[in-house]
Amino acid sequence: MTLILEGKTPSRIIRENIKREISEYTSQGFRRPGLAVVLVGDDPASQIYVKNKIKACREVGMDSFLLHLDKSITTEELLDTLADLNTREEVDGILVQLPLPQHIDQNEVIAFINPEKDVDGFHPRNMGKLVAKMEDGFIPCTPLGIDLLLRHYGIEVKGKDVVIVGAGFIVGRPLSLLMLWRDATVTICHVHTKDITKFTREADILVSATGVPHLIKADMVKEGAVVIDVGISKVGGRILGDVDFEAVKEKASAITPVPGGVGPMTVTSLLLNTLKSYRRRMRVHSTSTMKP
Repeated sequence: MTLILEGKTPSRIIRENIKREISEYTSQGFRRPGLAVVLVGDDPASQIYVKNKIKACREVGMDSFLLHLDKSITTEELLDTLADLNTREEVDGILVQLPLPQHIDQNEVIAFINPEKDVDGFHPRNMGKLVAKMEDGFIPCTPLGIDLLLRHYGIEVKGKDVVIVGAGFIVGRPLSLLMLWRDATVTICHVHTKDITKFTREADILVSATGVPHLIKADMVKEGAVVIDVGISKVGGRILGDVDFEAVKEKASAITPVPGGVGPMTVTSLLLNTLKSYRRRMRVHSTSTMKP
């Protein structure tokens, strides 16, 4: 029987622990952790993502500061906003919701965020620490969420062949490094890969993060593989992942649903990274065994 790797249960457990830890700190007179979320423009999907992140903060007892900026803002004006957040004492984490409008230099914005508050984990310094396997950096939220999900369900990564379809900056590349941390053998497929199926059929753990609905068919998956679907698309009013779930689940030993799989773990990882920043900035020690 195929194991459905739903993210709501592990996410709830981790969030309960975060809430408990924050409560212990505030009872000792410490302020609450604070996350600043910067939303530029009115992209409907981004608005939903931001709403979920603000709600999650409220549930665990974190303060959140939403800055909703007009889509016509310039790169320079956005950097001025970030300069203020970089120095605000009550802000432990800064998240700029991606993607940004095309006229804004996304790389410049990411590099301008204080790396000690870069809870998205995209600053070059944090990406460098991921390469160097330095655990004091911030791991990007979706790769961290996938790692936590696999750990929760007791899925061993060490020695396994992990194939990642999608070489993006947000998921594919950082996830490949994190899987190397866990001693997996990692292959990344992308738009220029000549025969993706040749690689996916050899995967013990197959991760797809392309945003192409039902890209991964049953004949592309090895019998008994673990399948992690990161993609999410809206087609004709339906929410679809990269994986043809109904067909692939008949072959997979374990598979994530869309929605309800990786998504909740991504938001929870953001909370963990913010808490990690808070501990460091407030010079408090973790009262939990959790470590992002």
